[in-house]
Amino acid sequence: MAYQQRRGGRPQGARRPHQSRGGRKGPAKKYIHPSKFINKAVAPAEEIAYEATHRFTDFPFGAELQHNISKKGYITPSAIQDQAIPHIVEGRDVIGLANTGTGKTAAFLLPIIERQSGIMLRPSVLVVAPTRELAQQIDEQFREFSRGMQLYSTLIVGGMNIDRQIRELKRRPHLIIGTPGRLKDLIGRRQIQLKNMTTLVLDEADRMLDMGFLPDIRQIVNEMPRERQTLFFSATITPEIEALTKDFLNNPVTVSVRTSETSEHVEQDVIEARDKGHKIDLLTEMLEQDHYEKVLVFGETKYGVQRLSDHLDNRGIPSVAIHGNKNQSQRSKALKLFKDEKVRVLVATDVAARGLDIPNVSHVINFDTPQTYEDYVHRIGRTGRGGAKGHAHTFIDAR
Repeated sequence: MAYQQRRGGRPQGARRPHQSRGGRKGPAKKYIHPSKFINKAVAPAEEIAYEATHRFTDFPFGAELQHNISKKGYITPSAIQDQAIPHIVEGRDVIGLANTGTGKTAAFLLPIIERQSGIMLRPSVLVVAPTRELAQQIDEQFREFSRGMQLYSTLIVGGMNIDRQIRELKRRPHLIIGTPGRLKDLIGRRQIQLKNMTTLVLDEADRMLDMGFLPDIRQIVNEMPRERQTLFFSATITPEIEALTKDFLNNPVTVSVRTSETSEHVEQDVIEARDKGHKIDLLTEMLEQDHYEKVLVFGETKYGVQRLSDHLDNRGIPSVAIHGNKNQSQRSKALKLFKDEKVRVLVATDVAARGLDIPNVSHVINFDTPQTYEDYVHRIGRTGRGGAKGHAHTFIDAR
């Protein structure tokens, strides 16, 4: 193969501190030494399978909900479901420390659905998520689990028709599922009343903080009654997260099933490229090989990501792109094509890909280096999951 993988070089696209993306001031990209992008994979240690203490049929759910759970093929709960559901059913505030893809959505939705039958004051549940895609995934799961139960939800996210969302709110759904920005907007317009809310769910709280949503979240929570049940989910616990839990929760029980997101099981290497054109040639050459089965390519800007996706399409490699300029239905369609393996390549920006649970990614390719090493670890954590072998390649400037 015509590309070199070796140490050395300055990361592709690394900027001087005063430069900014797209001509605007932004945080300077931190220099990451290329050696940090190289790692021989360690074979995952044999994980001891979690032994659940319940089956779904043990939980105090009605016949309709049990039917919908069974229809989805759920028999034995995951660790977060097994440990969190009993506390949520009891009405306790819960801090759930769990990675994406551990089944936490069902852990909070199932007890909430069970409690909705017969509730007259609606809406009574607010679910806040960091991204449109995650909010949509939660909404889809709610609809599947509550099928035939006369329960309704409204999705309140940016990038979708706000008038339609206002019309749906007037029908008094049981659940409002949304992202902080659009929720705050509609609360400000007096279209969402939070005074009758009994339950608040903050999902992927660490991502919401990363994305600068803390002021919005505080404003939303301040509008809610103090007497409520709060369910707080995060993959990490930082001093800032801990401070939030003290402010928002009342005598919570903590359920931790978090596994360390390690990059040790991911084979990592660098690819040297002379310039942008050479980089695209090398990427195309790689993606033409059969073992690149399901590939997530990260780019830095929404324009760059779209151009790269178009370029791959023109080279005969079908791909889809998700970034901030896509509307919600375009992003959902692209994600579905990739998840269902109708296309092998998804090109994305960091923000668009946050919070997404995409199974069986064979390779992560950093076409542009990330802003920080933490972002790098987050990116490559999309591959090598569940004991499978993962691969990560990062392009850097040739020496």
